[in-house]
Amino acid sequence: MKSLIRYRYRYRYLWRRAALMGAAVLLCAAAPGLAHAAKAVTLASADVSAAQAEAAGPTDLQVGIYDPDGAFADASRVQIEHVFMPWQNIDLASLDVADRYAADRGRTLLLTVEPWSWSPLEPVFPDELREGLLSGRYDDRIGELCGRIAKLRSPVTVRWAHEMDLKNGRYPWSDWRPSDYVAAYRHFVDLCREKAPDLTFMWSPRGEFDLGLYYPGDDYVDEIGLSVFGYQAYDQVANGHERDLTELLKPSYDRAVKFGKPIYISEFGCAGDVAYMERCNDFSAATLKQFPLLEGVVYYSAVEPGQWPAVYGKPDWRVVPGSGPGSGLLAGPN
Repeated sequence: MKSLIRYRYRYRYLWRRAALMGAAVLLCAAAPGLAHAAKAVTLASADVSAAQAEAAGPTDLQVGIYDPDGAFADASRVQIEHVFMPWQNIDLASLDVADRYAADRGRTLLLTVEPWSWSPLEPVFPDELREGLLSGRYDDRIGELCGRIAKLRSPVTVRWAHEMDLKNGRYPWSDWRPSDYVAAYRHFVDLCREKAPDLTFMWSPRGEFDLGLYYPGDDYVDEIGLSVFGYQAYDQVANGHERDLTELLKPSYDRAVKFGKPIYISEFGCAGDVAYMERCNDFSAATLKQFPLLEGVVYYSAVEPGQWPAVYGKPDWRVVPGSGPGSGLLAGPN
């Protein structure tokens, strides 16, 4: 996998109330050698005990990763390869490279499609994007994209316009009225199914209190993906205590479970000391009993592309191969 994707350096720009605030490097698919913008969190080298490994969780819980360094290229535990892509200013042939990489390893593809450009020269504004989608101005682009996806060998799950329930304006599609988002999502899925009827569609809110307002309906959702991140430094100040996996996941899970769909943690990361990492990665059988619809966990093994509030900087969610405390469900020989 030593030169997996042509577009090794793409710039993903965060949105702040219709203003471009700064760039963050995010690779379109797993490729080694990415120069990170933040220093890695140093994890203790102590091995997880046999008892801890045994408690890691049932083997039927699917495990995936967004792995721009290619650190888990040979990890048999990985079943889902996560790829991020914009739908503008991208050579769709790069999907073929990601497809070969996943197919050669027997992995499925989780394809997060962001309806904007990663180029700083072509900002996309909320009103422009919404009106373009609802008026059909992007229909050809949707058709071309989904037609290309339909030709891939790997089974593909499409995660379109994720975290729409965020209130911080991070993405242009997270500044919309829920009814507009629902209409746009349905329009995308309807057109995509015409080109690729066998695709799986993941509706993926951040997990906020009003996520249900953005639900597009059972006919448009095969799976639900939630974003779950545990950051020790942030927890200590913002929450007054350090949260474990149950506390991190339960609020959003309880909001999503009413829809009766399979639930995935579509982006998962932990950053902190040894004890915190172990609690954050507690996928023991006892913990998982609380989440019967949880079917998979997809690690986000990269430096956070955007600043967290105040002085917290950019957390480093990278997972270290091996059996360290941050490896979680990925623990074991690579």
